[in-house]
Amino acid sequence: MKPYLIGICGGSGSGKTSFIHRLRESFSEEELCIVSQDDYYFPIGQQPRDENGRQNFDLPKSIDKKAFRQDMERLLAGKTVEREEHVFNNPDKKPKILTFKSAPVIIIEGLFVFHYKKIASQLDLKVFVNAKENLKIIRRIVRDQVERGYPLDDVLYQYQHHVLPSYERFILPYKEEADLVVNNNRDFERGLEVLEGFLKHKLKHKI
Repeated sequence: MKPYLIGICGGSGSGKTSFIHRLRESFSEEELCIVSQDDYYFPIGQQPRDENGRQNFDLPKSIDKKAFRQDMERLLAGKTVEREEHVFNNPDKKPKILTFKSAPVIIIEGLFVFHYKKIASQLDLKVFVNAKENLKIIRRIVRDQVERGYPLDDVLYQYQHHVLPSYERFILPYKEEADLVVNNNRDFERGLEVLEGFLKHKLKHKI
């Protein structure tokens, strides 16, 4: 039987990663496979640049869409996929080889999973993680400055010139197409419970 394919989308800083990590805790690898679009960024030298010559990682063409789609199709066909981890250009972190095993439920998550038409057309369920703009920028600052060591000026420049324009053009318009919108202004507990319960029901009844 074809795996049940879920796409999870939302703006940078909306809490997609935290939401997915919590969801992962409730299911075994035999039940659920999660693949992140983050691991399909083109190398830094191939990234598009803006009018100031700054690399822009927040465009659909920043991602190797073809490889992402091909790996998704392999998983849907019951195959195992290996992919080198993306370490966000951190020279101190050695990338691991990630192994994705097909499962009855497959989740693909990322900024542009709804924008890529050939990918979006195959989704059985669309989940949009939503948050207020001021909260997203605060979370982005904490993540990029504290966790990844990016200078604050760079974080703010990227948000103003790359992140926000991309969100408004390539992500927000698809919110209306989502089957489930999870608001993460305070927390995402209720949305998480809804999706967990839905997936457990699906798995119990063999999808």
